[in-house]
Amino acid sequence: MNLHEYQAKDILKKFDLPILKGQSYENSIQSLEKDLLELQGPPWVIKSQIHAGGRGAGYFKNPFNDKGGVQVVFEKENVSKIAKSMMGNTLITKQTGENGKKVNRVFIEEGCEIDKEFYLSLLVDRNSSKLMMIVSAEGGMDIEEVAKHNPEKIFKIYFENFEEKEIPKELETKLGFTNSQFFEFSKIVFKLIKSFKSIDASTIEINPLVLNTTGNFVLLDAKINLDDNALFRHPEFEYLKDLTEEDPLELEAAENSMNYVKLNGSIGCMVNGAGLAMATMDIIKQFGKEPANFLDLGGTANKDRAIKGFKIIQSDPNVKSVLINIFGGIIHCDMIAKGIVEAVKELNFKLPLVVRFQGTNASIGRDVINQSSLGLISIDDFTEATKKAVELAE
Repeated sequence: MNLHEYQAKDILKKFDLPILKGQSYENSIQSLEKDLLELQGPPWVIKSQIHAGGRGAGYFKNPFNDKGGVQVVFEKENVSKIAKSMMGNTLITKQTGENGKKVNRVFIEEGCEIDKEFYLSLLVDRNSSKLMMIVSAEGGMDIEEVAKHNPEKIFKIYFENFEEKEIPKELETKLGFTNSQFFEFSKIVFKLIKSFKSIDASTIEINPLVLNTTGNFVLLDAKINLDDNALFRHPEFEYLKDLTEEDPLELEAAENSMNYVKLNGSIGCMVNGAGLAMATMDIIKQFGKEPANFLDLGGTANKDRAIKGFKIIQSDPNVKSVLINIFGGIIHCDMIAKGIVEAVKELNFKLPLVVRFQGTNASIGRDVINQSSLGLISIDDFTEATKKAVELAE
């Protein structure tokens, strides 16, 4: 689950990390004038809150000045004006695509006089199953670009069993810290590790971590991703989910115990099991087409879930054919076949449909599909079924 910057900072404050004072607004900024009395300035920084990077370098669909989604303001009377112009506007960044994202939340923060900027993040390295820290003196920049052009400026530190350990002393020189600055930096890292474990994060990114002109560290920007699989341990975070940032089809699927991710291809996929879904998408690509979606019905698929899946797939105008790939284990293939036939009839589903069954009662399920008189096709062989779906999409 992604968090907005202000939400991430509210959490990190509880771990005694150095965060500037700020105030967030949702849909309205009515109390802004009063709140500004509590925020030191000038300057003040007005930040659009969307789940996408590159906000500062982005631009608004309805421009009100030549600046992006993060603006530094020195005139108090302009704070309200700019915040109002951001709210409800559409911000376009390199990560949103040309459609951009509507700004429903704005965060206003005290300014900071910056001396140096650093990049710092914590994430789980899947290859080693260890907590990994990435740090660089090239803060405030796109870390992917730094990795591409100056990889020697990025340093990685691994933590065994997610436990704190002494930060390698050579980082002091590599990052240009004084001895006292390195000591303070180490304390910040240990607090971040503690927060990472406590909240079951999958990523914490601080970009930039800055040294201000008085020699103190400040977490100037913060991004947190929470591990969805651990949210049951954190009911206190449920209210942080911003449904306006979620794809409505993905939400609908989740509400019906399915996993759906929209993609850009032309062949709709309906599968039970994430691994089988990945294999299905791979073989579609092997035959020169692209999957239109990832859709996992789950292990307890039934007619009602199949209907919901068909509705979701049918709502995508890019879909030209559908490949259903079912392994009968907990659920029998003939039961799924009957559900598919009933769902197609009920929805008057018109897209070309190819079904592949394996597992319990697979042959019975195949016969149910092929004898349905609905123009549906069931093919046992995975490769041949995919070829047929690709052919029908032409």
